[in-house]
Amino acid sequence: MVVFFDGVCNLCQYSVRYLLKHDKKKVLKFASIQGQYAKKTLSAEHLKNLESLFFYNKKILYKKSDAVLQLCKILGSWHKLFLVGYILPRFVRNGLYSFVAKNRYRWFGKQQQCMLPTEDLKSRFLD
Repeated sequence: MVVFFDGVCNLCQYSVRYLLKHDKKKVLKFASIQGQYAKKTLSAEHLKNLESLFFYNKKILYKKSDAVLQLCKILGSWHKLFLVGYILPRFVRNGLYSFVAKNRYRWFGKQQQCMLPTEDLKSRFLD
């Protein structure tokens, strides 16, 4: 299971750190959308879309709010409370997601380079 994220986005990097901390079973791997693994795995259309988190579970590629909700399932525990989000139509969920995504650099900032994992987390990153 792979989480593709915008490697220079501060909000995205915070989200990855959160997922690393709460993924107790350590089933999630991570790859920057700007990295080589993403270039080999995602379509050109997906690579252009830096405004979405992608979650690939070896069968289906989820994006935007669907990716977030799938990750809440994986994390389990109280994170499953967010699955109530499925009540909202996808266009509403994705509209909210897109609003935050379009403003994330302005609100949270941006790095000059992709996040570099610490030595003990390198095995969880695919490039």
